[in-house]
Amino acid sequence: MRASAFVYPWDVNGDPEAPARIAGLGVAQVTLASAYHSTRALTPRHPRHRIVTAEHAAVLYPPGARWAGRTPRPYPSGDWAPGDAFGEAADALAAAGLQVNTWVVLAHNSRLGADHPDTSVVNAYGDRYPWAPCIAQPATRAYLTALAAEAAVRPGASGTELESLGWYGLAHLHAHDKTAGVGLGDAGQYLMSLCFCPSCREGYGAQGLDAGELAATVRAALEPVWRGAPSGGGWAGVGELLGEDTAAATRAWRDATARTLQEAAVRAVRDAAPEGFQVLLHADPVSYHCGANTGVDPAHILSVADGVVVPCTGSPASLTPFAREARGAGEAQSNRPATVLAANLTVVSGVGGSPATLAADATEARRLGATELRLYHVGLASDGDLEQVRGALATL
Repeated sequence: MRASAFVYPWDVNGDPEAPARIAGLGVAQVTLASAYHSTRALTPRHPRHRIVTAEHAAVLYPPGARWAGRTPRPYPSGDWAPGDAFGEAADALAAAGLQVNTWVVLAHNSRLGADHPDTSVVNAYGDRYPWAPCIAQPATRAYLTALAAEAAVRPGASGTELESLGWYGLAHLHAHDKTAGVGLGDAGQYLMSLCFCPSCREGYGAQGLDAGELAATVRAALEPVWRGAPSGGGWAGVGELLGEDTAAATRAWRDATARTLQEAAVRAVRDAAPEGFQVLLHADPVSYHCGANTGVDPAHILSVADGVVVPCTGSPASLTPFAREARGAGEAQSNRPATVLAANLTVVSGVGGSPATLAADATEARRLGATELRLYHVGLASDGDLEQVRGALATL
């Protein structure tokens, strides 16, 4: 199976041995960050540093002239990725024989929320989530669409992988996260992720809901949860908390908002890209889920993008709905390019990955429909983890 490794520019720049080391794992491609959120990252083999602190979300290249006079606009990176850090790393990796895809993080930006609080998701209690831009707001949608095009189509890239192109919510590991004291469950997470900014209030109104009454209903539904009552599982649990009709109306608004943003962003990337440029989305097959792996309708997203990157660590079951739709699309359109279903497997044992079982996990993912692998994250992994990755890829 074709495999790609996630990489940051700071894993490569300043380390002349990094490109050959990554190529030597047996991967054909790297997925290299060009726009990324704040992070503190380990670099266990770099000759100049061991820890990189990216203080805020930023583009890892000089932002273009299109942003002059615009608000919001992307933030340039600081000394953790100076200059055209993406371009420098991409050139070095290409020289080692590796194809380069851009890795673009979109609706996940704490700096944007801090500087422009009105862009953030607002929950039913009036709390803002600065890490989560509301994707219903016209200015935010325009910003995300333009950022997708610019950050995706970088010199030397043959494709892109768009992360968090949809709703972000409560579950985010924000700074030193202290939100696990109450088990919200899937349904509680959904209620705590519903946005009540002016754009979303208007959107609920278009679905026949009074936003004020909806917020009160959400707060009342969550009261037993705060006292320790289970919130129920899956979409049925949301219906139990809100009422089925109300739940369906909120989901209709959110699903349509995410779909149209995804369509616009992918279209903008294609308009900016050369022919044959591949566009993939990090995706979850349950459309009401929030996060980096955006909740999508598999049939819709596979009609828009060239494929998806699906989290499979622990279980590859999330591949199944996408594989079903990909088979149907292939049968209906024999001239359609093959859909990419990339199984994303964590190979860093220190963050819950299992490099020792990579070969078996990849084989099971392929059985369920995966056509490619994504390995998270070779810049963070220990030498022992990488040795196991090398051995596994040699057998696949």
